[in-house]
Amino acid sequence: MSTVNEDLQNIAAALSNLAKDLAKIGHRVAKLETSKPVASKQKAAPKTATAKRVAKKTGKKSPKTAGKAPGAVAKSGAASVLDQVFEAVRRSRNGATIAKLKEKTGLESRQLSNALYKLSKRGRIESPSRGVYVKKKG
Repeated sequence: MSTVNEDLQNIAAALSNLAKDLAKIGHRVAKLETSKPVASKQKAAPKTATAKRVAKKTGKKSPKTAGKAPGAVAKSGAASVLDQVFEAVRRSRNGATIAKLKEKTGLESRQLSNALYKLSKRGRIESPSRGVYVKKKG
């Protein structure tokens, strides 16, 4: 009977030590998470229908578009959305699917759809089958 009690005490002590070790690991993980902030994409809050109507009626532009000429292209060191999508399509051997393009460019569905439409209208890419895009030859 005493060996059973001793075994139970040993198991309880081992579990206690494991709990302490887990707590230490948890604290280390928490320190790592707070010491290295991870940059994440934050989505802008979508405009409400009311805000769109008011802007349309008053002719006021949103803060993002205020001061920009219609059709103006943002000038920055980074490649434009169209350039990113075209490069991803150009580098694909058997054609780029929408899923692959999303993965490679990091764009949302709407942005990707718009870029593919513009590139196809400009004659830079074509679609041999639905959802697959290749660089236009010639």
